[in-house]
Amino acid sequence: MADVSLTHIYKVYPNGTKAVNDFNMQIRDKEFIVFVGPSGCGKSTTLRMIAGLEDISAGELKIGDLIVNDMEPKDRDIAMVFQNYALYPHMTVYENIAFGLRLRKLPKDEIHRKVCEAAEILGITEYLNKKPKEMSGGQRQRVALGRAIVREPKVMLLDEPLSNLDAKLRTQMRAEIGKLHARLKTTFIYVTHDQVEAMTMGTRIVVMKDGFVQQIDTPKNLYNYPGNKFVAGFIGTPQMNFFEGTLLKKGDNVLIKFEYTDAQITVPYSLLYKAKPSYLDGQKVVYIGLRPEDISLAPEDVKNNKAVVKVVVSHKEDLGSETLVYGDINPDGDGYVESSTRIIIKDNSGRDLQAGDVVEAALNIERVHLFDKETEESVLPRVPEYNYLDCEVKKGKLKFLGAEVELPEAVQTDDLKGELLLPTNAVTLGGNLQAELVSCEEINGVYLLSLTLGGKRLYAVSHEAVEKKSVGIGIDFKKITVTADGETKISPMPELNCFDCKFVKQKTREEVEVKGKLKKKKVVRFGFAAHDAFFEASDEMSQKIFAALGIKGAHTTALRMECDAYHLAVSENGIAAEALETLDYGTEKFLKCKVGENTVYVKTDTDYSGNICLLPDFEHIGIVEIEREIKII
Repeated sequence: MADVSLTHIYKVYPNGTKAVNDFNMQIRDKEFIVFVGPSGCGKSTTLRMIAGLEDISAGELKIGDLIVNDMEPKDRDIAMVFQNYALYPHMTVYENIAFGLRLRKLPKDEIHRKVCEAAEILGITEYLNKKPKEMSGGQRQRVALGRAIVREPKVMLLDEPLSNLDAKLRTQMRAEIGKLHARLKTTFIYVTHDQVEAMTMGTRIVVMKDGFVQQIDTPKNLYNYPGNKFVAGFIGTPQMNFFEGTLLKKGDNVLIKFEYTDAQITVPYSLLYKAKPSYLDGQKVVYIGLRPEDISLAPEDVKNNKAVVKVVVSHKEDLGSETLVYGDINPDGDGYVESSTRIIIKDNSGRDLQAGDVVEAALNIERVHLFDKETEESVLPRVPEYNYLDCEVKKGKLKFLGAEVELPEAVQTDDLKGELLLPTNAVTLGGNLQAELVSCEEINGVYLLSLTLGGKRLYAVSHEAVEKKSVGIGIDFKKITVTADGETKISPMPELNCFDCKFVKQKTREEVEVKGKLKKKKVVRFGFAAHDAFFEASDEMSQKIFAALGIKGAHTTALRMECDAYHLAVSENGIAAEALETLDYGTEKFLKCKVGENTVYVKTDTDYSGNICLLPDFEHIGIVEIEREIKII
């Protein structure tokens, strides 16, 4: 098996620049993974860390079952193909492919067999006696591939191997590499800046920008469900049109007004169920995204579509099977300059349009994408984080969507009318409220349940598929928020407890038995000091700390320990705390405690008061370097 696991991987240079920031991914055996993004996004740096050509600043890298952070590249059972072929010009093709095998001192007959097999797979058998200078760019790249595959590695790493080739050869080599992956049945990790290569080759794609992973998904899902404006604009040719506009809910419809023009359209509210209500007030400006292929100039489409805007044509590009029409939805706009009113349309109508023509364009509103103007995150996430619901609290009961539930003691509040912020993961299955299942969609290992309660839409998430039409649901009250009159009346319990700590060396003397006699021996232990308590670290934890911070930095760097309420327990020793109160959330109870200036929460079924000690479960904690915000463990 050649699974590759990257957990909290960072690359930080001495000047503080983060080339790769908290990279997390599980790559399955035999997958074809593509890292894509603009220059400087961190994709090649990540690949080089996997190869062992770059040191990992923090995090854990596993190939198969082995942690390989400190393993030499030659011992990682990987092979790498570079952009510039890196062939030896004085050697023949045969000698280039065989070179690595000879260094490993394999028998001559085995070397010959492997070279001939690789040459046959790549179609370069007839070139084995030639030298690289006698070959084309595509043939040289095949030789570089041959040198990699004869090693029969667990993982193949390819760093922009086709960028030096012309367009026709790139297309041919894309197919060759895809066929090679299918034949070798090993894990491929491929780096490119070309989104066409990424979309046509990868089983999954990692889109990166400025050292951060923007989205990991299949090519189809990246195209249909971009998580933010960057991904939406990067994937697809020509790129998505982005307009600025506002959304105003009017009954069962939403009025979309485009900024800097009089253009406006009306869409059914059912298309925008997942949008936060604050985006539908007609004031908040959003980016409205539509791909050129989702806009039509065909007369029958315009006639049958209610979402139509007028476009002033500026110019066009005839591509044979289709025409790219450029224009502006602002009558005074310039379709040549990229702006929030310029529009690009993929036109198959065959109309002979000229500059200055005014035409009507039908917008496929079912394919619209909306993004927050400030954060550029999707306003219509595929898996929404929250349900935004009107609610009322009266006599200790919460009313929403025609349903009524008793509020547990921990979230009691005065009577009010306001808004309920209900996370999708706080809608639990098996409760007393009866909802109707509209759909159950599997999305990256999670099932999104679309429900109706009181005739209104409600979203929930599940780790298992649900098939029953009638579903019993409940609420995890520790996750909800209720606001009224601009004030928060009920707040969610924090998901993480945080403790400042340091990694320290502790010297002690212990009695050990030597030849039947007790003798005192010096013992050095490494661990975490938090609020006057010491917790010994495992060897694996200590190695991660030293690898990320160095021998000197490990003992001087300010750290933060993180754990949730389920992995913190009341104990006879540990971190000194003061028990403040027990919070009853109905199905669960939590102890609210004070540790220094911090408030922390502990899952417990026992009431405590006064001074207590808290013990973190070190199998489930996180350690963060505070200054650079690097998660080490």
